[in-house]
Amino acid sequence: MSRRALKRVEDVVIAFAVLVATLPLCVVAGALVWTTMGRPVLFRQVRPGLHGSPFPLLKLRTMSEARDAHGRLLPDEERLTPIGRILRRTSIDELPQLWNVLRGDMSLVGPRPLLVEYLDRYTPEQARRHDVKPGITGLAQVGGRTVLSWEDAFALDCRYVDEWSLRLDHQILFKTLRVAFSRSGAAQADILRAEYRGPSS
Repeated sequence: MSRRALKRVEDVVIAFAVLVATLPLCVVAGALVWTTMGRPVLFRQVRPGLHGSPFPLLKLRTMSEARDAHGRLLPDEERLTPIGRILRRTSIDELPQLWNVLRGDMSLVGPRPLLVEYLDRYTPEQARRHDVKPGITGLAQVGGRTVLSWEDAFALDCRYVDEWSLRLDHQILFKTLRVAFSRSGAAQADILRAEYRGPSS
């Protein structure tokens, strides 16, 4: 079996196990979203996957649809609800992405998927981050620094593409777990979320 095939097997086994183990938590979180914000419970947004092919990324919804007097959505920080803030701080809102992993849209480890509209802004070097599937966590998320510039984050993404191995994936997963259960988890979650939104948002 090839290394890529083994990576896929690991993705499916681990994602399925974690999804089953966290299903009660997801149900409770989903119920809280429903009672405080209504439907939809899940947030769907098209993101670029392998070779830039689009896929619907899933997350638990964390923001309301509050609008101003002109019908325009309020800024994100004003629409983020108390429940949504907790879900983000604990990264529980990211759990539905395990379904993206099972579907094959994502991997457990890889560059974080950004917005589709940023595809034409990458340099040829930065665009190499799409040579692998996007991931729930990645080298940029465990890079050991609280704040990364976009250039540094993209450089780590491309380094992952060049140096990928199952061993590297395992190291990143273990570091991610360590960060998640450490006091630096909130800061790392903020980095992850900033990468989701893009350099100019």
